[in-house]
Amino acid sequence: MKTTAMCRPACCTRREYGLVLGVLLILLSGCAAQKVSTNSLAPTIEQSTRPVLLADANPKALPSEAPVHDAPSEEPLDPFSKPGEEGIEEYDPWEPLNTKFFEFNRQLDRWVLKPVAKGYNFIVPNVVQVGVSNFFYNVRVTPRFMNNLFQGKFKGAGIEAGRFLINTTAGVGGFFDVAQHFQLTTPEEDTGQTLGFYGVKPGPYIMVPLLGPYSARDLVGYVGDIALNPVYWLMFPIIEIDAIPSVVPHANRTTSSLILLTARGTEIVNDRSLNLEKFQGVEESTLDLYAAVRNAYLQKRAKAIRE
Repeated sequence: MKTTAMCRPACCTRREYGLVLGVLLILLSGCAAQKVSTNSLAPTIEQSTRPVLLADANPKALPSEAPVHDAPSEEPLDPFSKPGEEGIEEYDPWEPLNTKFFEFNRQLDRWVLKPVAKGYNFIVPNVVQVGVSNFFYNVRVTPRFMNNLFQGKFKGAGIEAGRFLINTTAGVGGFFDVAQHFQLTTPEEDTGQTLGFYGVKPGPYIMVPLLGPYSARDLVGYVGDIALNPVYWLMFPIIEIDAIPSVVPHANRTTSSLILLTARGTEIVNDRSLNLEKFQGVEESTLDLYAAVRNAYLQKRAKAIRE
């Protein structure tokens, strides 16, 4: 009886530890939105595409061939819209809280992620960084393949399968994107897009600490993409299912957790390193960075669903 009493607290401790790690891994082990993605902690707007609310305080910055009086006086230009399309509704009922989370992510990127990425960029050659990004993209083939099937895009599903086979073999585990030389490219599909394809509305805009911008629909889709990825339940399980065997045994939860966290951390730093110059000057040239990021994200997701 004494032995049982002594073991019970230890078992509880292990379970609590496993629960905490599981939640942390779910937050950090999601799918990137692009093959070479912009990290979620950094602003998700590109310099080459100027979203609304960018500052043009200097009149000389306006194109010489465009008269000043032709610019809209009240509604800012939507660079993503096409003729005949309506603007995207920016439903942001939790804006006060979202702005705080946005600032937290921005400062974390400024003081932690960006300096680490600069050091990483100094040490790791660019060709290796691209290869690392290719590898992680290749690993996430299952959610993309399945979501193509869910949307009836059988050609896209076939392309994803072909890319995976070619890049995993000839591309040395996906480190090299050999498939692109065979014109095997297709838009990336995820669970959030599948939900939108079937008519699910975006819902409220949400800024998630450590992750970045989402709509309620896309946040559900983010969890769905994790569930669709066999890496998280056949190789390094986040949730233990006794009936499903895994490469790393369930008893070695600490080992699998460390592997997943290390892999995700490497991917985040690698992607931020590849995009070091992408956000230079964005903060200085934007009057309302939070609104610009929100607009760019919602426009991008709406466009992805239309395609």
